[in-house]
Amino acid sequence: MFNTFSKNTFQSICDKLAADDEDLDLIIKEHGYPPMWTRPNSFETLVHIILEQQVSLASALAALKKLQEKTGGLTPDAILKLNDEELKTCYVSRQKAIYIRNLATAITSGELNLEALANMPDDAVRTELIRLKGIGNWTIDVYLMFVLQRADVFPIGDLAAVNAMKRAKHFPKETTKETLLEFTNNWKPYRTVACMILWHHYLSAPMRNKVIK
Repeated sequence: MFNTFSKNTFQSICDKLAADDEDLDLIIKEHGYPPMWTRPNSFETLVHIILEQQVSLASALAALKKLQEKTGGLTPDAILKLNDEELKTCYVSRQKAIYIRNLATAITSGELNLEALANMPDDAVRTELIRLKGIGNWTIDVYLMFVLQRADVFPIGDLAAVNAMKRAKHFPKETTKETLLEFTNNWKPYRTVACMILWHHYLSAPMRNKVIK
């Protein structure tokens, strides 16, 4: 049995976290419950997450929409038919084009089965995905959180989550990721939901985010 969350349990988990953490409680009181961000378990979703690596969400979404328009249906076969220049016109960098093609090849060859990942524990999912070029821990964390709804993941490589945590907990700007990750143990076994509360905090106060970067 995997530790997951759902629409039926999401707000009650938020309440449990808020009862034990006054800073998370304050965020919910100020901004309401966070959205329960989810994405389908599909090739397109993983392409979207790859596009989001180290760029703004808006830039990634623009590239995704261009790919959707270009292919008429973002599938592994459709991606493998595009050449470098066609991918470039869709705002896909040369490096990310390699990553996306590798993913498409892994799926078409049967090396990667997305449906099977849904029935694996978190560590096994990580082992399967980390083998693919261009898919690192941040991408896997987002996949586990948004796609598989695994409840106890904290993406320490996510700048927004880290900055929101420093602000909410009043940690010094120079606090190390190791220290922050250790602190997230206080939110087990619901670190994913705690992170969504922090993201909600980050997105709900965009002007103040500029101060802590």
